[in-house]
Amino acid sequence: MSRKGWILFTLVGLLWGVPYLFMKVAVEELSTPMIVFTRLMIGAALLVPLALREGSLKSALKYWRYILLYAVLEMVIPWSLITSSQRNLSSGVVALLVATVPIWATLFAHQTGDSTAAHRVRIFGIIIGLIGITLIVGIESISDFGNIRALLQILVAAASYAWAVNMITRKAPGISGIAINGIAMMISSVIFAPFAIANRPETLPSLEVTLSMLGLGVLCSGIAFWVFFVVLDEIGPARASLVVYPNTAVAVVLGIVILREPITLAILIGLPLVLVGSYFASRKPNSQPIAA
Repeated sequence: MSRKGWILFTLVGLLWGVPYLFMKVAVEELSTPMIVFTRLMIGAALLVPLALREGSLKSALKYWRYILLYAVLEMVIPWSLITSSQRNLSSGVVALLVATVPIWATLFAHQTGDSTAAHRVRIFGIIIGLIGITLIVGIESISDFGNIRALLQILVAAASYAWAVNMITRKAPGISGIAINGIAMMISSVIFAPFAIANRPETLPSLEVTLSMLGLGVLCSGIAFWVFFVVLDEIGPARASLVVYPNTAVAVVLGIVILREPITLAILIGLPLVLVGSYFASRKPNSQPIAA
């Protein structure tokens, strides 16, 4: 990987590692619909002009039906579930469960005909990852039984992320990711608008929350997506997909250092298992797959 590739890869890891911190701060004063709506509006305001500049918006609009479904699966469902869950879970545990996306992606790839998904290496990764998930959910549930719903919400969000990418890759091949995500953010913001209005704050949010919302929209939703697709062109999809590992580590560290979240048994045991499992599950083996 070139020096430019490493720099961009690291930048994306940081940008997608901090939203959990921002969300944790924002949920103290704002409703989930307001947080998600604001994030979507800012992200769309940044990505749509970029798509217009590269001339990809018109071609992407031909696939609006699939982008609509993608918007629901990639943004409406997971962003609302993740934001809501951060009221009950630490940002580190949330990021850790979101890091299971490659595991779900491999399972969905197998269902849609990807024979490499049934390779021994990837099956090993799935098994290790699922063990990690089971331990995280089990340990967190023992410490606070009321967390079960929030934990399951994160797993649903991770699975929704994986299915969304699997679907849009098959249905809209070769279409600019910037255009797809810009349009998806516009659609999602329209969906969230009435809920955001109904749940708007009665008083102006604090400076800390305002800055967190700007960070979520500008850094994590606009710039992060743009830089990610630059990374995709620079180093290829296989290496770019590995960004899930540094951003999880960033989220865990920020939660411990800035938010003073405890280093729980779930993190100590689950972190290595989920990351190792996700790594092997996302590998593209060179040898033949086993019979499914």
